Amino acid sequence: MRTTGNTIFLTGGTSGIGLELARRFRDLGNTVIISGRRKDLLDKITAEDGIEGVELDVADPASITAAYETVTTKHPNLNVLITMAGIMQVEDLRDHDLATAEQTITTNLLGTIRTVTAFTPHLLQQQDAVIMTVSSGLAFVPLAMTPTYSATKAAVHSYTQSLRHQLPLQVIELVPPAVQTTLLNQENDERAMPLAEYADETIQLLQNHPDAEEILVNRVHFLRDAERENRHDQVFAALNSVA
Repeated sequence: MRTTGNTIFLTGGTSGIGLELARRFRDLGNTVIISGRRKDLLDKITAEDGIEGVELDVADPASITAAYETVTTKHPNLNVLITMAGIMQVEDLRDHDLATAEQTITTNLLGTIRTVTAFTPHLLQQQDAVIMTVSSGLAFVPLAMTPTYSATKAAVHSYTQSLRHQLPLQVIELVPPAVQTTLLNQENDERAMPLAEYADETIQLLQNHPDAEEILVNRVHFLRDAERENRHDQVFAALNSVA
């Protein structure tokens, strides 16, 4: 992926990693469009950061279709899609309550699949086209208190591998570790990676490895490589003991 001269649509870009990367891509000379559910927040970001916003609820197929029509009509040169939108919630599996699990699957997994499906025909007509999905270190070693979140990220990883095999364009998987964002109230968690540090390292990796299939900051290798290094059981125990 080249890191300048793109037209990028980034879902879930109103806070956290999404917004920070949107700002970095803008500063590198890309046209960046972000999405979110709150028009007032999108308008605020547009006014303060100069980043265009489009209303989108990835849990709603009709909203995805509408966003696709809006973005590709206004930006016919769109060549990069980043599916950042996601939610993370704690679940007690003894509660017999499926609402959280269903909402998480709809947003994280179906939202990703539906968005990619909507934009793929357009991207296939572009030069230097890229789809970037967003999984998590927890795709490889789950956090037991967020079981459905971890499961959806494992599914995104698997789906991304199939995308890469089938599509004649670059498919990149962004695999974050715990980062200091509002996701699961980690913004002040000293165990999580500072947001600016994560964005800096991510952009540097993209610049240094334009043909990368996965973007892995140093901190996430502990989780990403656990299975291949025969450490999975120990890492799972350590991760969930701390949690």
